[in-house]
Amino acid sequence: MHHTVPVSQPVPTAPAADLDRSDLDRSDPAGRAWVDRAVAAVAADSLRSADTHLLVHPLPPEWGVDLYLKDESTHPTGSLKHRLARSLFLHALCSGWITEGSTVVEASSGSTAVSEAYFARMLGLPFVAVMPATTSRQKIALIERYDGRCHLVERAADVYDEARRLAAETGGHYLDQFTHAERATDWRGNNTIAESVFEQLALERHPVPEWVVVGAGTGGTSATFGRYLRYMRHPTRLAVVDPEGSAFFPGWAAGDPEWTTGTPSRIEGIGRPRVEPSFLPSVVDRMIRVPDAASLAATRHLARVTGRRAGGSTGTNLWGAFTLVAEMLAAGRTGSVVTLLCDGGERYADTYFADDWVAARGLDLAPHTAVLEEFAATGRWTA
Repeated sequence: MHHTVPVSQPVPTAPAADLDRSDLDRSDPAGRAWVDRAVAAVAADSLRSADTHLLVHPLPPEWGVDLYLKDESTHPTGSLKHRLARSLFLHALCSGWITEGSTVVEASSGSTAVSEAYFARMLGLPFVAVMPATTSRQKIALIERYDGRCHLVERAADVYDEARRLAAETGGHYLDQFTHAERATDWRGNNTIAESVFEQLALERHPVPEWVVVGAGTGGTSATFGRYLRYMRHPTRLAVVDPEGSAFFPGWAAGDPEWTTGTPSRIEGIGRPRVEPSFLPSVVDRMIRVPDAASLAATRHLARVTGRRAGGSTGTNLWGAFTLVAEMLAAGRTGSVVTLLCDGGERYADTYFADDWVAARGLDLAPHTAVLEEFAATGRWTA
């Protein structure tokens, strides 16, 4: 069941400021009451669904290395982006940017918009998602299921300006995940994803991992983990994986926060044509560029080994995690590695798991599949 915040009666617009007055009061009790109810509704969702399972990925026990996947697909909206959407709504509500009746607008490649549409419907607010026309049909259907409207653009780079335009046109609020992700999320605690991972590892044989591996879409998740590791003084290092064509890897390597490629990512949810404002390179210890075909091969490998289907970004994460596990084995080190299962594979039945879609884009999975099979059998990494 989806709950809608009760709607209060409209209140008069505050009069224009009188510059001759020394005391102005623009308090809005009715508006604050609506915001109070909205914040309570979003916070209640957090109590119901904030935590997710930490799964063990099967590796030979004699390797002495454990690999864990934080399964974010079990959130109500089916992906890691549920956490981000909840944080963005709370940030905007408590900043006074979203009020009763506000049209909420977002620029998204899909999953964030699905989760934001869920929260917008919960609060009884209209929602518009500005997305590339290449976004999967399954994600568009999910947004519409939550009563959101999808506004598609041909060029991925146009989503930002178009979202700003629509927000201004409707008098609404542009959530702007790519700017606000790192500041909207509380990285110190309150059951953040980082805190949850370490609590769930507490009784494992290697409770403090050698590496945490994540992708970057907004940069919010990497910022959360990177800050939390420093705050808790853990020696764990943070690796960020990046798909083909994305600006994060070359921007990080060159130390250039203005780096752009203009190339949309084929791995939905991660990779961007520009380095986004929420990406904090200073908390990243290592970056690994992952070919798109390798991401999809790893996604299918996960399905074969565990029976779990996941999206392409999970495959990117796994490719990076396997790389690090193999390096640990080659160096004779034991320990653990943690990465994320970002969303379920059902959203990509017509794309990443469809052989004709893969072939039409000239992606050859076979060489990468061979690398994965060799790794699973011997622990050696031949990529």
